[in-house]
Amino acid sequence: MTADDRIARIQQQWRRERPDLDVAPQGVVGRLHRLGDLLRAELLPVYARFDLGEGEFDVLATLRRAGEPYEMVPGALAQHTMVTTGAVSKRLDRLEAAGLVGRRASDADGRGRIVRLTDAGRTLIDEAFAAHMRNEQRLLEDLPAADRATLERILSDWLARLEG
Repeated sequence: MTADDRIARIQQQWRRERPDLDVAPQGVVGRLHRLGDLLRAELLPVYARFDLGEGEFDVLATLRRAGEPYEMVPGALAQHTMVTTGAVSKRLDRLEAAGLVGRRASDADGRGRIVRLTDAGRTLIDEAFAAHMRNEQRLLEDLPAADRATLERILSDWLARLEG
């Protein structure tokens, strides 16, 4: 805990005002929430350098990591990006207008659509993802490797329990 630990101050205030409640969980959840905010503020500018929002980056990255031929149906994109199909549709409209993805009718179902990463989209996401990984490395470089591994294991286990 640092001298300027805002979560610790909040906990002290709640302990004073509500000594009947255990505020220990705030020490973990509050810090994770604060870290999430700070990390997002560090990630978004990298996406913006490539004229991408967080959602567009997510869609392009999902298509790219799907492997050849870099295609998916919108429903699968929604599942892999954890957003609604409506939100995916809006992202796809913007990405298609920019020439980064294309949509075509499904061969198996004429009503269905297939989303494909264009060559321009692949080039862009490859560059953006490399910059993103350099940025994430920068954000973690102050943590010793053993601490990073322990943190990853703890967060992975916890996330698995919460996702059930």
